[in-house]
Amino acid sequence: MEEFLSSCRRAVQVNSGEAGSGFHVVLGNEACDVDSMVCALTYAYFLSKTVQSEMLAVPLLNIRQSDLVLRSDNVFLLRQIGLSPDLLLFRDQLDLRALQRAGRLRLTLVDHNVLPSSDRNLEGAVVEVIDHHLQERESSHSCPVTVEMVGSCATLVTQNDVAQLLYAAVVLDCVNMAPSAGKVTPKDAEFVAALESRFPALPPRGALFQNLNQAKFDVSGLNTEQMLLKDMKSLSGSLNIAVSVLYIQLQDFLQRADLEAELSAFCLKFGFDLLLLMTISFTESKEPIRELAVFSHSTTCREEVSLYLEQAHNPALKLCPISSLHPHISAYQQGNSLASRKKLLPIIKDCLKERDAGGCLGDGRLADAEEEEEESRFPPTPMNSLVDGCPLDGGLPHISAQELEDKFNKMADRAGD
Repeated sequence: MEEFLSSCRRAVQVNSGEAGSGFHVVLGNEACDVDSMVCALTYAYFLSKTVQSEMLAVPLLNIRQSDLVLRSDNVFLLRQIGLSPDLLLFRDQLDLRALQRAGRLRLTLVDHNVLPSSDRNLEGAVVEVIDHHLQERESSHSCPVTVEMVGSCATLVTQNDVAQLLYAAVVLDCVNMAPSAGKVTPKDAEFVAALESRFPALPPRGALFQNLNQAKFDVSGLNTEQMLLKDMKSLSGSLNIAVSVLYIQLQDFLQRADLEAELSAFCLKFGFDLLLLMTISFTESKEPIRELAVFSHSTTCREEVSLYLEQAHNPALKLCPISSLHPHISAYQQGNSLASRKKLLPIIKDCLKERDAGGCLGDGRLADAEEEEEESRFPPTPMNSLVDGCPLDGGLPHISAQELEDKFNKMADRAGD
């Protein structure tokens, strides 16, 4: 693998100009989590060994190189297997649009099956898709689509010579193969068992999961803005809503100094009306604990969204209010520990559709086609990748008290407060 990645970097450096040869890029999703990274690396390696083509198969991580530090579990896994991050290729190191214009690009999508709106001009280069999310792309003769609802995309691209990478991705995505987490499917279990049988030297499953999970949950050194961006998705409608997963207990997060001021600055900087904070931690027996918090300076918006979540039934979140010292934050224990963000997002989408249709709050505007896309402004992320520019580069903006007051007055007027 190391030799393969080195050859990819050399080829990109030599041939990325206008007159160079073409590339068959294997592109993971913009969250660039462990599953996405592993699938890109391993499937590109597989293509390089099995497909005769004038185009070199190249794995491309769908984030900027500077954002890899936010994917602490990815960094941990690379360190564990002895792969230097310097061997990897990142989205800001290869101009896919220029390659597409020159007719020198083929794309295989792994761990996603539809390009975001910002990459729609690359659509003509897509030649294959392998994914485990909801299928939104039709298969064709020119672009075969393999989509199966397994717990990890790595299950679908398992190859012998990259067993540990794939094994780690499946074990992490499927929460150590625990049925109680609601992630593992029979096919995930089948491939993990096959890997364990064929490769007895693989690290013990429990220890591997614990180490990866600790690395993924390590938020030491991150400020509040970085924690919110680490694994965030956004939704747009009559409200602009960010949904961030926080790898910390909710009470610990709520005790951060100047929290409301930092959340306010975050909303002002990125144009959000409301933040949904989903925390996940684990018991000593490795059972997931989920908590939820809703932040907005508009009391009407916060209470309406909170009530909608409390009354949700598909699935029922089983929310139980807990005390919060912050007047603009509603906090809950989430009794349904199987309801991850993937299951929460459709509930929020329905809430926005009802608001948009009824015009009960907001200024009555409807999102256009691109705004309605779940990842139009902040891809997953991770969630989310920061492909078009890193919001962390400039740090927190200087915001005066008057600017904050004007912003929230506008929000309140729009919401009917």
